[in-house]
Amino acid sequence: MIILDIGEFFRTFWENPGSLFNPEQLIKVGGLILLFIMIFAETGIFFCFFFPGDSLVFAAGVLSATGDLRGGIVMIILTMITAATLGNFAGYWFGKSIGSMAYKRKDSWFFKQEYLSMAEKFYHRYGGLALMAGRFFPIIRTFAPIVAGIIKLDFIHFILYTVAGAVTWVVPLATAGYFLGQIPFVEDNLEYFLLGFVIVITTPVIIRLIQESRKKKKNPDPH
Repeated sequence: MIILDIGEFFRTFWENPGSLFNPEQLIKVGGLILLFIMIFAETGIFFCFFFPGDSLVFAAGVLSATGDLRGGIVMIILTMITAATLGNFAGYWFGKSIGSMAYKRKDSWFFKQEYLSMAEKFYHRYGGLALMAGRFFPIIRTFAPIVAGIIKLDFIHFILYTVAGAVTWVVPLATAGYFLGQIPFVEDNLEYFLLGFVIVITTPVIIRLIQESRKKKKNPDPH
């Protein structure tokens, strides 16, 4: 499916809200358009950090192989690279616009200072390469371009790292999904493969967040 059927989209998620976190279901219902929107949002809009970016890219490759997502694997990959690149541009613009005010924002369900802090530490450790390496880490993937905007990273360098990061993130995951999707066992058990994929990807981030939280409790900010 390439064209988004609005009626089917709302009906599906009204009847089963859990489908919003099911990459396979999202792509089958929303097609290439919803895939573009969600990758764009997850790679630069801070309150969309919980979107399943990695598993969406992988699932898109699998569903391309099975014929559930039409358009050809090359077109699908180019669409996702474009979405990931434009998403980072949006994050950079947002970070540049709000500047240091982001560090004064109160925690909420959509935003937590520890997410921004984690992305900032990752950025200071790896420099501009954080925009590439951070692609493979949920939360950091969303907040790294925002941090780049806050510190006003040179835009030319930002573009180079962003495009390179989008390519190195999308191509391997989508290609792996495409070839695995041609194996009947993977196709028949896709939901379990995606669940395992999500666990492998998110576990290190969850452990890191717990560690950061414990450090803050042991060493509270004197200010």
